[in-house]
Amino acid sequence: MNRALFVDRDGTLVEEENYLDDPARARLTPGAAAGLRAVRAAGFLVLVVSNQAGVARGFYGEDTVRAIDRRLEEMLEAEGARVDRYYFCPHHPEFTGPCRCRKPEPGMLVDAARDFDLDLAACWVVGDRLTDVEAGSRAGVPGILVRTGYGREQERVAGVPGTATPEATTPLAVLDDLAAACAWILRPERRRGAAPPAPA
Repeated sequence: MNRALFVDRDGTLVEEENYLDDPARARLTPGAAAGLRAVRAAGFLVLVVSNQAGVARGFYGEDTVRAIDRRLEEMLEAEGARVDRYYFCPHHPEFTGPCRCRKPEPGMLVDAARDFDLDLAACWVVGDRLTDVEAGSRAGVPGILVRTGYGREQERVAGVPGTATPEATTPLAVLDDLAAACAWILRPERRRGAAPPAPA
């Protein structure tokens, strides 16, 4: 079986633009390409899983989402990195009703597990929202919250006294960005079968 890094797109892989609808405005977060390059070199697939409610709201079509993904692939390839597949949910419950793929539902991760024969327990999910972490939890994948995009706001919400974060949305780590998350995942003590780190 394979292992993968699931990456949220807007606010995690790319700078948050609030309904990004133009490939020319897409900008990778600092260090994102280097981070993805490192995890792929370590044997991870890289899979983007993205809510695209702008489609359901009529702000742009699915072709625009795919065009932006193609632009991201061009930028990543220029830095020696790549994504193995882009998954997105075009739904929003207020406009299209409930679905199985809009995070925090785990549908995109479950579909990817089938498509790539993944061992979900050996995978990771990284995103700037607690819904990313919850989607991972529902699929049996540990989650990391990053402080790019909406991450700092989400971190504050999670830490408000008296509003304890449900276990399903508690990230295993909160880190500055995708690059930091990739480096954290690749630390020796997180490698399957590695010996625990020696005491300091």
